Amino acid sequence: MTILDQIIASKKKEIALKKAVVSTQQLENNDLFNSKTVSLSKSILNSPFGIIAEHKRRSPSKDIINTSLSVEEVVTGYESSGASGISILTDNQYFGGSLDDLLLAKASVKTPLLRKEFIIDEFQILEAKAHGADAILLIAAVLTPTEIKILSEFAQSLALEVLLEVHSLEELLNSSMPSLDIIGVNNRNLKTFELDLKTSIDLFEHIPQDFVAISESGINNPKDVWQLKNVGFQGFLIGENFMKTNNPGESLGQFINQLKTNGH
Repeated sequence: MTILDQIIASKKKEIALKKAVVSTQQLENNDLFNSKTVSLSKSILNSPFGIIAEHKRRSPSKDIINTSLSVEEVVTGYESSGASGISILTDNQYFGGSLDDLLLAKASVKTPLLRKEFIIDEFQILEAKAHGADAILLIAAVLTPTEIKILSEFAQSLALEVLLEVHSLEELLNSSMPSLDIIGVNNRNLKTFELDLKTSIDLFEHIPQDFVAISESGINNPKDVWQLKNVGFQGFLIGENFMKTNNPGESLGQFINQLKTNGH
């Protein structure tokens, strides 16, 4: 059983428990449920570097990354430094996040927010909308193309954008569909947790041009961004690189300044 299998097994239990105490109507009655969403894909395209900066306390591969900063400190720092989007990890068991993190981020910034989660059920999409998300993540490795279609269409019906994460050519070819907005290539092998930017480079030419294309994981320096940008990627999801510092916002600001001065 891979770590991903374990996460999905525990996620199914978690959703069943939540559904027992929270109704869909309660989520739909939440004030934020009817609030206007901000387009993450447009924000990426309107930015020179399209960086989605991530709030992440820990991960299965790295254990604790940073648990000392408040959500507000991190996201306001990201916004003032020019993030195109902010990814909020809401999984508690493996990443130390929560839906409250999403709420706090929504109250703190205007930048589009991505709910980063292992989404396998429409209930989680209702949660995302009720807690201030502008976009959701779907992971091709844990969903069938039919499930991706159902979940992405449901998300778009709530005015949420959809980022589909793929790891292989097979996932990309099987899962590309009109109800997606952004396709992200994850450079991390979810079975071994090894990182290789070549994954993004190899897959880019197969991403249909109707989608915003982003690269995720293992992007550690401006050189990586330029290498991927020159291939054609429009956005970059970067978390650990900023979160492992004492001031993630300042760290993002320095990163963007280096990108501007080392133009290619």
